[in-house]
Amino acid sequence: MYNTILTLHSLCRWLVLASLVIAIIRAWTGWIGGQAFTKRDNLLRHVTATVAHIQLALGLALYFISPVIDYFLHHYKEAVHMRQIRFFGMEHSLMMLVAIILITIGSSVAKRKTSDKAKFKTIAIWYTIGLVVILVNIPWPFSPLVARPWLRFGGI
Repeated sequence: MYNTILTLHSLCRWLVLASLVIAIIRAWTGWIGGQAFTKRDNLLRHVTATVAHIQLALGLALYFISPVIDYFLHHYKEAVHMRQIRFFGMEHSLMMLVAIILITIGSSVAKRKTSDKAKFKTIAIWYTIGLVVILVNIPWPFSPLVARPWLRFGGI
């Protein structure tokens, strides 16, 4: 079960990143270009937030079954001083939750805006901030202390 959820979480990361980048590009161009906010733009807003929520659900499931998190929770005094364990036990999980909250706020507020420009502006700002938080807190293969492969297929 752990390996399956870890693999899905790793794959879903790319869907989150792709949908965010597409939504952000569309929002910035729509806002700056004074374009109409179409049904397609609204669908993109909604799909991006939904994919992010699916990723959050996978992450939460991992949090409760991961051996790394189990060690972190049961050996907190030692684990908090171990960079990789602390990263997944606190930093990654907390900051990704913050990112999803930012994306959710952006989606929710944009949905209620009445002008097209305000909808694009709201999505552009909130989704961009969310993306930056995500990019900084992904354990990339080039991360000096918490490197993970581009795609995870199980394993710790």
